[in-house]
Amino acid sequence: MELSVSQQSVGDYPVLAVRGEVDVYSAPALQEGLNTLLDSGAKAVIVDLTEVGFLDSTGLGVLVAARTSAVDAGGSLPIACQHERILKLFKITGLDAVFEIHPSVDAAVQSLANQNSAG
Repeated sequence: MELSVSQQSVGDYPVLAVRGEVDVYSAPALQEGLNTLLDSGAKAVIVDLTEVGFLDSTGLGVLVAARTSAVDAGGSLPIACQHERILKLFKITGLDAVFEIHPSVDAAVQSLANQNSAG
C-alpha cells in the first residue's frame, strides 16, 4: 500500500494526515510533510496515524526528529493513533513515554486546547 500524506487543519491546529505504510521508501514523504508544517512556524502539528497500517524504524526516526525540532521551537508533535500494531511499536521502543499519543485527532485537538488554556 502506498503512502499518502496530506495537510489539513482541525480547529487552530495543523494536521498531517498519513495513510498507508511508512517504511524506508516512503518515509521521505512523511519527513517532507512534517518539515513543511514545522518550517511554516506551526508550534503544534498533529500527526494523524489512524490510517497507517505499518510503520518501520525509519518512520519512527522521522517522527522522533520532527518531535525534537518541534520541542526545540517551543512546540509539540502529538500523534493520533489507534492501530494496535503501531501502538505496540511505540510501547516496545519506549516512545510511548516520549510522544503524546491520542486515540483520535479530535482527542489531540482537545488536549492541545486544554494545555493552551491552562498555560
